[in-house]
Amino acid sequence: MVFWKKFFTNSEVPSFDASVTGDMLELTNESGVKQQILFSTDRDIDVYELEALCDSVGWARRPLRKVKKALEFSFLIVSMWEVKGNRMRLIGFARATSDHAFNATIWDVVVHPDFQNQGLGKALMRYIIRKLRSSDISNITLFADPQVIDFYHRLGFMLDPEGIKGMFWYPS
Repeated sequence: MVFWKKFFTNSEVPSFDASVTGDMLELTNESGVKQQILFSTDRDIDVYELEALCDSVGWARRPLRKVKKALEFSFLIVSMWEVKGNRMRLIGFARATSDHAFNATIWDVVVHPDFQNQGLGKALMRYIIRKLRSSDISNITLFADPQVIDFYHRLGFMLDPEGIKGMFWYPS
């Protein structure tokens, strides 16, 4: 897969597409440099670019056909882009599945290491929660690795609320 990926992945940052809609956030980093971050719910995500983002944080490789299918069947997709002039770079991502009425589960939350510890993960989570709440979703869940439980706890997520115990089935 890596061999073919080199042929299909442009090493250049893609040009900014004015048709991409979303909410722009302007930040000033520690060096005093202004950064523009675009949060978008557009569903047209390049799976190679998404998997490169996931690679940057050390996630296991996933079959691209399954990633594409997961995106297709997600209720909500949120991407976070660094905008520099007329160039965009995917720096964050999250998605949610839902019953379209009461419940949603957030999946695949990722922020590029170059942009971690700047409040962008919190901003990404607040953005996806706000979008889910605007769709009248009242029960939002997620699965978290042990090292990020505190991060989600600070955002209002609780472990085992009201004694609810999750159960999982995995093929043997």
